[in-house]
Amino acid sequence: MEQFQELLSTNPLLLLAYLFGSVTFILGLKMLSHPETARRGNLIAAAGMIVAIFGTIFLYQHKSEGEGVPVGLHNYLWIFAGLIIGTVIGTMAAKKVQMTAMPEMVSMFNGMGGACAMLISLIEYRNDPMAPAGKLLIIVLGMIIGTVSFAGSVIAWGKLAGKIKDRTIPGGQMINFIIFGGIISLAIMVIGNYFPGMSVLFYSILALAALYGVLFVMPIGGADMPVVISLLNSFTGVAAAFGGFLYNNPVMLTGGILVGSAGTILTMLMCKAMNRSLKNVLIGSFGGAKAGASGEAKAQGAYKEISMNDSAVLMAYATRVMIIPGYGLAVAQAQHTCHELEKVLEEKGVEVVYGIHPVAGRMPGHMNVLLAEADVPYEKLLEMEDANDQMGGTNVVLILGANDVVNPAAKDDPASPIYGMPILEVEKADHVIVNKRSMKPGYAGIENELFFRPKTSMLFGDAKKVLQALIAELKQI
Repeated sequence: MEQFQELLSTNPLLLLAYLFGSVTFILGLKMLSHPETARRGNLIAAAGMIVAIFGTIFLYQHKSEGEGVPVGLHNYLWIFAGLIIGTVIGTMAAKKVQMTAMPEMVSMFNGMGGACAMLISLIEYRNDPMAPAGKLLIIVLGMIIGTVSFAGSVIAWGKLAGKIKDRTIPGGQMINFIIFGGIISLAIMVIGNYFPGMSVLFYSILALAALYGVLFVMPIGGADMPVVISLLNSFTGVAAAFGGFLYNNPVMLTGGILVGSAGTILTMLMCKAMNRSLKNVLIGSFGGAKAGASGEAKAQGAYKEISMNDSAVLMAYATRVMIIPGYGLAVAQAQHTCHELEKVLEEKGVEVVYGIHPVAGRMPGHMNVLLAEADVPYEKLLEMEDANDQMGGTNVVLILGANDVVNPAAKDDPASPIYGMPILEVEKADHVIVNKRSMKPGYAGIENELFFRPKTSMLFGDAKKVLQALIAELKQI
């Protein structure tokens, strides 16, 4: 509190810049809750960040050692070099990234936030290894959480990009508990200054935290990646908040708290959407398991294919068509073609809506972002509960690359690793058309009995090419 009062009395303009940044963060986050205002919310929060950054660069002052004379920052070359390089790299990456690679980019950017928090702690410890216990507590916690977030996000990026395979280490859970216990023990020694001057203890915590981050994410399977990304995002926010405490910076503190709390809430909501506890997600290796004997037996059934013409006729004469988007739609970059199909059907008097599962795709909100890019009206995007309520009055469900989120094993097969996860109950509709490239299992690695059910017909091929062909057929009807 004294530091805030000093900032208010000596540098009110900087405090005003920080206040402006904090308020815009809150407004921006609020506006992100709706697609129509999300873009504007992003810009508002970015403007607040710019004001806070330049306020810090040009208005911040601290007392020099010895004389106590307030001085400002002086290493402008390094500061602006970092700003320019980071801005160029970030802008180019964001502009060039494909929608299919968006989850990887989000994970990597989140990891960079964790790395920043880790570096802040390293620098502050190097500058003052004999700091009071309270400051050391903040430094150590920020370093641990930031390092875990960084290491875990890098592994998540590799898994999403297909560069790192799932690895289940024998006795992995026990190893993680031992490492975590070692981190806590070393942290107590460092914070309590039980071994003054032994910086090796601090750097041992860094090494163990990095190892823990790797082993923490490595065994978690593909179907849980959205939850893991959200959880790691909340870790980065908490680590940034510790940086705000260290530097008495209200903007860092506010931003970190917002990211940490929002990430935690989103993680809880996604776990609820899968009807599973966070503990079960983290230690259950869900998504890494393959189907058991029951799944293999069901996969022996016969599926039936449907022609492009028959698919077009079914949809053209339907009253309502529901489209279920999945990762296959993103892979084919077919969101714009899907929107075109929607408009062609509506011209024929067909009502078209989209059923969105909360964990469809590879990151939280993946399908919402995908369809928003194609200017699909937000009102047409139905959340899972609403979509299931309307499924009974739907004539045709068109599934585009979704798999696990429509798998009836989640309701019918207690032996399935996804048992208990709420799904889109597509079998309530009159007809189900599934577009896939092949009969391979989805991201969770398990077979889908839906493909062999009587109401289901398979329409194989690349989603974009299939949609283009459907549009051509519909225009001839």
